[in-house]
Amino acid sequence: MNLVKKVFPLLITLCVTYVLSNSWGTIPPFGKFLSPFHGFWVNAEAPEAGEPTEENLQIPGLQKTVKVVYDEMGIPHIFAENDHDLFLAQGYLTAKDRLWQMEFQTHFAGGRISEIVGEKGLASDQFQRRMGSVYGAEQSFEGMKADPLSKVALEAYSDGINAYISSLSERDLPLEYKLLNYQPEPWTPIKSALFLKNMSFVLASGTDDLKMTNILRQYGREVAEDLFPNYPFEESPIIPTGSPVDFKPVPIPAAPKDFIGLGSAMTTPEKDPNIGSNNWAVSGNKTVSGMPILANDPHLTLSLPSIWYQVQLVAPGVNVYGSTMPGTPNVITGFNKDIAWGVTNVGSDVLDWYQVKFKDASKLEYWHGGQWKKTKLRIETFKIKGKKDFVDTVFFTHHGPVVYLSHEKAFKSNIPVGHALRWIAHEKSQELTTFYQLNRAKNYTDYTKALSYYSAPAQNFVFASNEGDIALWVNGKFPLKSKLHGKYLMDGTDPAADWQGFIPQAHNPHVKNPARGFVSSANQFSTDASYPYYMGWQYAPSERGRRINERLTAMSKITIDSLRGLQNDNFNIRARKLLPLLLAQVSSNSKAIDELKQWNLQNSSESIGATIFETWVLTLQTFLWDDEFASDEKVPMNRPAMDRTIHLIEHGAQARWWDNVKTKNKKESMRDIISGSFQATLDSLTKHHGPMGNEWAWNKHKETGVRHLIPGMDALSRLHIPVGGGGTIVNATTTKTGPSWRFIVELSKKGTPKAFGIYPGGQSGNPGSAHYDDLIDTWAKGELKPLLYLDKPTEPTNRIRKKLTLSVQ
Repeated sequence: MNLVKKVFPLLITLCVTYVLSNSWGTIPPFGKFLSPFHGFWVNAEAPEAGEPTEENLQIPGLQKTVKVVYDEMGIPHIFAENDHDLFLAQGYLTAKDRLWQMEFQTHFAGGRISEIVGEKGLASDQFQRRMGSVYGAEQSFEGMKADPLSKVALEAYSDGINAYISSLSERDLPLEYKLLNYQPEPWTPIKSALFLKNMSFVLASGTDDLKMTNILRQYGREVAEDLFPNYPFEESPIIPTGSPVDFKPVPIPAAPKDFIGLGSAMTTPEKDPNIGSNNWAVSGNKTVSGMPILANDPHLTLSLPSIWYQVQLVAPGVNVYGSTMPGTPNVITGFNKDIAWGVTNVGSDVLDWYQVKFKDASKLEYWHGGQWKKTKLRIETFKIKGKKDFVDTVFFTHHGPVVYLSHEKAFKSNIPVGHALRWIAHEKSQELTTFYQLNRAKNYTDYTKALSYYSAPAQNFVFASNEGDIALWVNGKFPLKSKLHGKYLMDGTDPAADWQGFIPQAHNPHVKNPARGFVSSANQFSTDASYPYYMGWQYAPSERGRRINERLTAMSKITIDSLRGLQNDNFNIRARKLLPLLLAQVSSNSKAIDELKQWNLQNSSESIGATIFETWVLTLQTFLWDDEFASDEKVPMNRPAMDRTIHLIEHGAQARWWDNVKTKNKKESMRDIISGSFQATLDSLTKHHGPMGNEWAWNKHKETGVRHLIPGMDALSRLHIPVGGGGTIVNATTTKTGPSWRFIVELSKKGTPKAFGIYPGGQSGNPGSAHYDDLIDTWAKGELKPLLYLDKPTEPTNRIRKKLTLSVQ
């Protein structure tokens, strides 16, 4: 018995040690994760204090010494003697702060998440590769290599990342590697292409073609075109109406014959109306300083680590400051001494679906233009953690990949099965050349030359220079199509339905130094209806663009701070028009009605009126349209936009759509639907928040959070952030999306530009660092940080916290 008492604890200890030291399926070895020698404890970083620290590192691959200084926000200012060393250092230092994020995002883009999380990631991986993300990255990579300067940047950046990876021991690995129990792999230049391609996936892969075709089948073209008009009833386009046209249009292809197709549903990402951005530039005749000021705030998913990474890059021929996306060289949006630029998403129609007619079950041939043509096969192999490899075959027509075959179940639900995908993201491209040249641009001519290399995702590039110019180009590679070509699914057997080339880049919508004294974009329609080419029928709601243009028109004596105020503008321009129309249809007297009547139309953090109105709008859309246009999984359909609903309230009180076809023996009126949706709104809010009171505050209802990239990782997230805004508000902060990087730059004729910026996160991807989320509170207050722009590493300033010398190994 004594022997048993002695042996039993030993056996328990051995069993526990074994269990904690080994992986079980996709569950990591928690013993290793909790180890005081190798676990997450060692990722904690000591806070900065006292005099600037100095450090010397030997980096393989450098040609000459690189000097780096870090400011109080942890932002590196890199000074190199040549391009190669500049980009190698950028890769090394970015990886030092963001390695896990860089690699995880390229694993996602490349359809390789199942290597990390196991079989549960396979459907997502298969979807990524079937959509052609890897194929498109390979095409882009070929285009990037065609420019010798971009090739140097890609390869040196990659070498810098690998130099950092090779310096890591197991104990030094970022926390997420320990949590998910895997190791970083060597970086390759194509991963940077994959990262850029993933931005096309985020910003230019939404598709409603199947949903629109289902509406066409069920209700006919007259109804489809009436409820889904090709231009909104209210708009303030990016290129001002009446702007001069400096090109002669090329001939427009004839429209293909109408096609309804067989139709069967699957799911792709739908267009997210909250993924957008604002940018503008005002000319010197509207500013106090007499110099142009540029502002930009891209609206993307709010995440930790942050989407953006600030950096200053200095070498012969370049001194640029701004934000880049970890995984790619150069600065994406920023400024130098001569110019500033920023971007917003265009959202044009650059993705179409073609119904494929295969010859037989082998799918080796398809019918097109009166003949059988050969398909191309692409074999995709998926490595799955804890399982055998999975091999998939993707069939390509001349249009592109057949994402899902007619007998398959898709990953999501608005992709048509049995259709080939034609997508601009599959084209060869040279985006890196654009950013390389913008980083070094000195004037409008340099800016336009840089844009000529850019393909996707299409962006509204706003521009300002110290020569006094402001401009905006709606820029990208746009298919040359007949009007509405791609609003619906298309016949893959008909050559007339094929893309017939591209709009000449010089004909892309653009404006320079308009009479109104400013340029701006907020993802709304690029032009008015007079523009000769078709670019799409569906853009972001017009409210943000209308509000920005309204304010900039009225503003004078503009300063950086007044534009900061505009970036944080919470005025609800939709409510200004819609709320009186809604209240006129509701006869009840209640505290909620009184609240709405007293509301100042500001979507401020503490507003109860904003909560009631925004919830009412969503509920009204459901009450009005979902009886006929509910997005059924088998027959998904679009719901008419809010712009169409407002028009219906104003001009269609007797329209058939007010009647709920699912209720028998009753015909609802407009008043019934609006008042019923209001009562449902109050019932919903009471259920979730209790009786009307402080818990109905807009920030408590909206629940903005900056979440870690690993879903459900609340401990590494910042939740319950008290901010106002909304999807159609200039301050476009929603539950999960919002201004991911706000910056404002005032140019100077001879001196240093004045620049301020912020993003909701921090420079470091390490949750144990003080710079992991240190900027979130400032961002939430709507404040900006001054951006430190240096000419040399020894420039006197009290903002330097660390000095780093990277020398040749």
